Formats: sequence, C-alpha cells, structure tokens
Amino acid sequence: MRIVVALGGNALLQRGQPMTAENQRANIRLAAERIAKVAPGNEIVIAHGNGPQVGLLALQSAAYTEVDPYPLDVLGAQTEAMIGYVIEQELGNILPFEQPFATLLTMIEVDPKDPAFQNPTKPIGPVYDKETAEKLAAENGWTIAPDGDKFRRVVPSPRPKRIFEIRPIKTLVEQGCIVVCAGGGGIPTMYGEDGKLHGVEVVIDKDLAASLLAQQLEADLLVIATDVDAVYTGWGTPEQAKLGTVTVDEVIEMKLPAGSMGPKVAAACEFATATGHEAVIGSLADIDQIVKGSAGTRVRSA
Repeated sequence: MRIVVALGGNALLQRGQPMTAENQRANIRLAAERIAKVAPGNEIVIAHGNGPQVGLLALQSAAYTEVDPYPLDVLGAQTEAMIGYVIEQELGNILPFEQPFATLLTMIEVDPKDPAFQNPTKPIGPVYDKETAEKLAAENGWTIAPDGDKFRRVVPSPRPKRIFEIRPIKTLVEQGCIVVCAGGGGIPTMYGEDGKLHGVEVVIDKDLAASLLAQQLEADLLVIATDVDAVYTGWGTPEQAKLGTVTVDEVIEMKLPAGSMGPKVAAACEFATATGHEAVIGSLADIDQIVKGSAGTRVRSA
C-alpha cells in the first residue's frame, strides 16, 4: 500500500514547548516510532508542518540587522532540510539498515491571483501575548491574529497548484525509498511577469499540499495525523460527537473550524474525490490501526 502521512505540527513541537533542538528531536523520535510500525510492506511518503520552525528562523534572521531578513521561501527550504534530516535519522535508528531514505526540497507553485494574498490567515512562529504581538507587528510590518488566548503572526496561504519535484519523488518511492517531502506545504514559488520562477512570502497549507502530493503519487491512503483521535462535531461541548466513516458530501455540510479541522477535512475531501480512495484524519499514535481501517475519521468519496 502506498501511504502519504501528513504530520501535524504537534509531531514536531508540542504547543507551549520551548523550540529547542532537543524537544523537536524527542517529538520526532516518537513520531518515527509510530510510523515505523506501518513501514514494513508499505510505501511511505512523509509530509510535515514547519510553522514554528519558520517563525523561529525568521526571528533569528531579523535579529541580524546588518542585512535584510531572509524571505519565507528560503526559510522554508532550510526547515525542510532540517526536519527531514531528523526524521530520516530517527527512522533510520529503528528500521533496518538497508531501508533507504531521502529528503527532497520541494518547490510548489501558487497562483499570484489567488485571493488568499488579500487575506493573510496562516499562523507561523511562536505564540505571543497581545502586547508583544502588537509591538512585533508594528516593528516588522506583520499581520497578527488571535490563536487561542495568545496571538501569532499570520501570512497568506494560497492553494498549491503544482509540485515541481513530483517525478523524482515518484521514482524514489517506486524504488522502495521512504521519502520526506513537501515539508511545510512545500517551498512557495510562482511565475513573475517575466516568466521566471521565484519565491514568495506565503505559507502553503501543509494538508492541502499533502493531499495534492497523495493524488499525484496515486497513493492508496492519505493519513492526516493530528493530536486528536478523530474529527468531532461540537468539539469542546457536552454534545461533541466523534465521526467514524463519512462521505465527502456529508462532511462538507458540517461547519468545522477554519483554523483547525477545516483545512484537514478539505484536504481529505479533495483526495477522496480525486482518487476514490480513503483519507483518514486521526492520531499518529493510532496509525497502525488507521492503516488497518479501525481508527480515525475516514473520509470516502461516496
């Protein structure tokens, strides 16, 4: 079975944790232990988030005032390599030595006319109290938005159009390689008026990018791993209810939060509709049961 696993940000850094290398490695080690359970006999491709890591690099870059801060596309490339390196190493410490791995820096095209450019919504970086967030926004020209009882920087999040490295990714997968790619939604790029490709200051939604990746790889299963065991209606209320198996039409009718489950469900629906295969949203801890068909919220085309 060919499986694309989209790791949520919690797989790399728990909310509120200091962004130390040690914390991130410990979280990735745990994620690797879980993914390793389903690696034998399957083809595995791993996508992942990178919001906190990009935000931290942006702050570090901004602190070096002698040069202009590095743009988000360059920081995205840096985090793809950094996170891929640790995922490869931790999986390699568990799986047989003969298992090959590869991390691919993955450029993904966006449309300059995407309406998301007019409405920044994608959070990156650490959380701040209101006073600190407003101060940083004024100093750096950021847009900020609430994140629970805190605030974070937000940037545009246009839809992914094209994965430039899809052919080498597919070749590696067909040769039995576990591939880490499309990290953080991929490196955002677009064509300018001169017809040349260049980077852009946005963050592509990781789950939508993983869905496109899974579609183009003709995956049998898309697993969107998060920190809850399934999608719930009425989350946080006495009426909350866990969703088991749902169709695209059923789940689209539900009003799910745009800042949390909404993009994950949209990504699952796109994959199921395009391929006729299931997409599952659930806990990484349950991935072996997800692959067996007995855990998570399973989204089907019909």
